Amino acid sequence: MRKYLTIRSGKKGISYLIDRKAIKITLFLLCLLIVALLICAGLGETNIGPWQVLQTIVGQGNASDQLIVMTFRMPRILVAIFVGMALATAGAILQGVIRNPLASPDIIGITGGAGAAVVLFLALFSNSSGALMVSINWLPLSAFIGATVTAILVYLLSWKKGGVASGHLVLVGIGISALAKAITTFVTLMGPIYLASQANIWLTGSVYGSNWQDVSILVPWTIALMTISFILARTINVQELGDTLAVGLGSAVQKKRFFLILLSTGLVGGAVAFGGAVSFVGLISPHIARRLVGSSFGVLLPASAIIGALLVLIADTIGRTVFSPIEVPAGVFTAAVGAPYFIFLVLKSRKV
Repeated sequence: MRKYLTIRSGKKGISYLIDRKAIKITLFLLCLLIVALLICAGLGETNIGPWQVLQTIVGQGNASDQLIVMTFRMPRILVAIFVGMALATAGAILQGVIRNPLASPDIIGITGGAGAAVVLFLALFSNSSGALMVSINWLPLSAFIGATVTAILVYLLSWKKGGVASGHLVLVGIGISALAKAITTFVTLMGPIYLASQANIWLTGSVYGSNWQDVSILVPWTIALMTISFILARTINVQELGDTLAVGLGSAVQKKRFFLILLSTGLVGGAVAFGGAVSFVGLISPHIARRLVGSSFGVLLPASAIIGALLVLIADTIGRTVFSPIEVPAGVFTAAVGAPYFIFLVLKSRKV
């Protein structure tokens, strides 16, 4: 059996070589995500079996299960899944573009910029009782603007004669991330007292209170940007070769690098707007995926997205069930896993 599956679109069309083993692993991960969804949707103060959850999803469950699963739990689960997918895909893109295993949306400041924008949005457009005076639909836009401004600032400050050096992006990003956190802390302290607790939970990373309106905004946004990133997988592969080789292959390195960074900011903006600043998902998901399916972005991006979804979904489920009636933000558990892994990567890079 051949190792690669060849897909062609016409005699003079686009052709792809896909590793058969990587396809099988990705499909297995997708099945694992579906099983996790059915199990997590049934866990809570009232436990419901996976088969009953499936019946409820297809419209054959009883009224009680319908209320618990479809009204209370499913919006939160779907938001957790797509937040994880968005952050993991953005992390994989940044690691390919910057060619640094430590690159991720939170490390280089994009998450921090989106977070600062959302806290500003909450402070400026909330009344004394903490209710928003404008539509919640503007929240993703504010997060996207914050992420985009941060990404452009990092990009411009990393610019050298001839273009942007990928190594400088990380160093500048760390500094911008610290600045964004300082702005967030200042706005939180200077704003109304109710904003402090609200912002603190959100900045830790939580999908608590998600509803179907959030799903209707986040899901199309994430799917559209992820589809674009999958189409551009070849471009990311070329970027990872380095500037010299990429230029030799005829790639417009700087233009495509800038577009890919903007693409990752769009993914991060949507994720942060509805899931908060969930940390380390964009860092560890691509690394896990790379060990499973290899480094080709054609399979690395979807595998990373599924792993990111699993991480956030499981973290949120643990947070809302194990410590009930207290709700622990999902970001606490992703940080508990991601921080040691980040230290491991730093130590490993020192040995190379």
